Amino acid sequence: MPQIFDNIEKHLLSALTEAMGLSERADFCVGYFNLRRWKQTSPLVDKWTGGEGHCCRLLVGMQQMPLDQLKQALSPLKGEQEIDQAAAIRLKHNLAREFREQLTVGVPTRIYRLG
Repeated sequence: MPQIFDNIEKHLLSALTEAMGLSERADFCVGYFNLRRWKQTSPLVDKWTGGEGHCCRLLVGMQQMPLDQLKQALSPLKGEQEIDQAAAIRLKHNLAREFREQLTVGVPTRIYRLG
């Protein structure tokens, strides 16, 4: 049964700690990821041997936001829109930059990593 964690009444970290303590691997699919919070789960992952079936796999991605869906639906440009190579490269760079910013907001300092 799926569970919803609001971190008010039901806390994700305690559920992760319990589940990962009983596991040899983990597969996560998340909309966002913050490197600062990895410190809280890394001891659980570090005990695994690594390699196929003994590691943590993390897929980071998010579906299109409702506002973006609405803008697209109301756009005068409908259907498949062709873009040139320069625009495609620019979009890829923008996506990579946004993902890098998401990961590095509040990058853990050396002191933070040492605990």
